[in-house]
Order: sequence, then structure tokens, then C-alpha cells
Amino acid sequence: MKPETSIRPSDSLRNVRYEIRGRLARRAHELERQGYEIVSLNIGNPKAFGFRTPETMRLAMIENLAEAEGYCHQKGIFPAREAVVMQQQARGVTGVTAEEVFIGNGVSELIDLVLRALLNSGDEVLVPSPDYPLWTAAVTLNGGRAVHYPCRPENAFVPDPEEVARLVTPRTRAIVIINPNNPTGAVYPRPVLEALARLAERTGLVVFSDEIYDQMVYDDTEFVPMATLVRDTLCATLSGLSKVYRACGYRVGWAVFSGRTRLAGDYLSALELLSSLRLCSNVLSQWAVQTALGGYQSVKDLVSPGGRLFESRRTILGATDSSRFLQLAPPQGAMYAFVGVDTRELPAFDDQKFALDLLEQKHVLVAPGVSFNVPYRNHFRVTTLPDPATLRVVFGRIEELLQTYANGGSAGEAGAAPSNNVVEATSRFK
Repeated sequence: MKPETSIRPSDSLRNVRYEIRGRLARRAHELERQGYEIVSLNIGNPKAFGFRTPETMRLAMIENLAEAEGYCHQKGIFPAREAVVMQQQARGVTGVTAEEVFIGNGVSELIDLVLRALLNSGDEVLVPSPDYPLWTAAVTLNGGRAVHYPCRPENAFVPDPEEVARLVTPRTRAIVIINPNNPTGAVYPRPVLEALARLAERTGLVVFSDEIYDQMVYDDTEFVPMATLVRDTLCATLSGLSKVYRACGYRVGWAVFSGRTRLAGDYLSALELLSSLRLCSNVLSQWAVQTALGGYQSVKDLVSPGGRLFESRRTILGATDSSRFLQLAPPQGAMYAFVGVDTRELPAFDDQKFALDLLEQKHVLVAPGVSFNVPYRNHFRVTTLPDPATLRVVFGRIEELLQTYANGGSAGEAGAAPSNNVVEATSRFK
């Protein structure tokens, strides 16, 4: 008999991480199977917190069910692509037609495809730190090297274009801009975006602008579409239905190309080839795109004073402001807060240990900051999707655990079981 040998995974996965759904999330599922109520703040999944996709989008799919039984064009159905073009035109983006729009199974699939069509082994891509970790993972999986440009907490997580420029080398092919940002909620000011656009143009970089949270902005913050600023290089704008339209499970995203598309014919043909290899993206969900983009934008109600997302964000701001231990650059967009812990109060703080203690002892799941490719260990990300009452309970639990640390005790001394108000506040989400 042959000796038993383990099946080894590909070496290409050696430096690939996605801790948002990693070890901590698996432990949370184990605890739930044991009967514990877990408040899961690690993922921005609106449905889990009672948000619904607009009814008009569901009706659009039902009415076109018969049209969704076969494959469609590899770039997507024309009504969906044309709706994306009209949105871009309304925002001041010129020179875009349906031929420059690719529909994918969420932005996640498109991140992989746009990088796979571009990169050769050893090519570099500038990626923000902190980042949405799929960007770093996709660069790595496609043979490239992610070079992280810092978006520092002391600068409200906004990058310094001069610092970014110093990272450009002859191997740099592209720059990734995530705005509004996940995980920090930063919304980049126009002068910063203009400087990054000029940098990309001077150095011939492709701009990948991840704008999935484009309409989730607070307090009169201005969101500036990157495609309105980039003229003399190729710009890809990536967005979709998952967040603004609370339709994560529909898996519909798009990449729309603008700028110097006439010089990118071979690249766009390569991207179409890759799109053809997966035949097409989910056809049924594409029928919701035209209705979503052309209909009433209900997200504006959610991010305005009195709206659910606005009030939840305000609750987090209040909880961090009143904390002895917590620091927060107020998120101006998206559905997250990237919370810092004051290391003057807790010099030995470690984000991964904290996240595990918080889960085991307080039954709250957060994403440690190191998950987002940062060099420091004193941050964690929470989603702002829960209602204010739940968030007040959660931050009370966080404060208890941090106070235990400050007193020199172990997490276990704070008690293993959540109080009744945690169970009551979270049970309606299960």
C-alpha cells in the first residue's frame, strides 16, 4: 500500500489572508451551535440586521424571470450596462458606452478579473493600508506584489499623495483607491483625489477605483467619483448592488472603464476573454440594476439625520468619545468604524487577542485591525449596521473588557456569559 500523504494546497495561497471570515468567524459559528447568541459585527451584511432590498428591485427580477433562463452576453445584459452608463454620465463621466461596462458576480469577482487581465509575475500594485483585504489577496493570487501605501490614523486615514508617489517603481502597473473606504469610513477630499489622478497619469498607472459605498456618506461630506478626475490614463470604476441597495446575495457588480480607453483595447479584450470563460454572470439579478440605479435612492434616507445608519454611526461616535480607552476618526462614509485603542492606557494591547477575548467572553465578533494589512496592532473594525440599542450594549461590553485589561486581570474575570440585555438586543437578528 502507498503511504498516506496529505494533500497540500497551492503555494500561491501562502500569503493570502481573509481573516474577516477566518478563524474568529469559525469560532463564532461554533459558539452559536452551542446555543450562544453572537453579535456578529465582522461583516457588512445588511440583511443580517433587518435591512431589505428595495421592493422594486425584487419585482423587476420577478417580471423578467423568463428572460433569465439562458446565458447572456459575457459583459452582461444591455439594460443593466446601459443603466450604469447613464449613472456615470449623470455624474459627469464622459465617453463611456455600454461596451466599456462589464457586469460580474459581485465586485469581488471583478476585482480578480481586472487584475488577472493586467498583471504579469512580479508586477506591483499600490494598495491602501488599511485595505479591503480582497485587493491584496487578488494581487497576490495573480502573481503581483501588493505595495501598501499608508493611510495613517493621525491623518484620519487619508493618504498623502507625495508619500504614495515615492512608492512608484518601474514595476508599478496600477493604483487601487477605495473611496468611501472600507474599513475606515474615510472619504477622500477632492484635492487628494486630484493629486492621485495626476500621479497615475504621469506614471501611466491604471486606476482601480472601488466605489461600492458611493452613496453612503454623512454630514454633507462630498463624494467625488474618480472617473470625473482621470483623463489621461485608464480608470476602472467598480461598484454594485450589495451595499447601497442592500442586495449582497444578488451578487451583482460592475466595472466601467473611462479615460484613455482607446489605448487599452488589448487589455479590455483580455478582460472580455476572461469574462467569456465564466460564460456570464448571474442573469436574473442583473434585471434589478436598471430599476436600482434609475429608481428612488432610499439609501439617502438611511444616511440622513434620523436614518438608521446615521443614528447607529452617531451612537458609535458617542461611545468612543466617552471611552477612556477608545479613539476614532469619525467615519464619513461606508458602514464601518475602524476603532483604535489608546496604547498609553493599554500598552500591551493586541488586536487579535482582544478580538478572541471579546468573542469568547462577551460573545461579540469584530475584525481585528491586522486583518486589513496594517503594521500596527491596536485597531478593530465594526460594522455600523446594528441599531443604536444593540450598539450601546456592544460598546458597553467592549468597555468592560478593556477595563479588565487595565486592571491587570484576564478576560475570564469579566464573566463568560453575556447579560440578558445583550441576548435581548441581538436575538431579533438571528
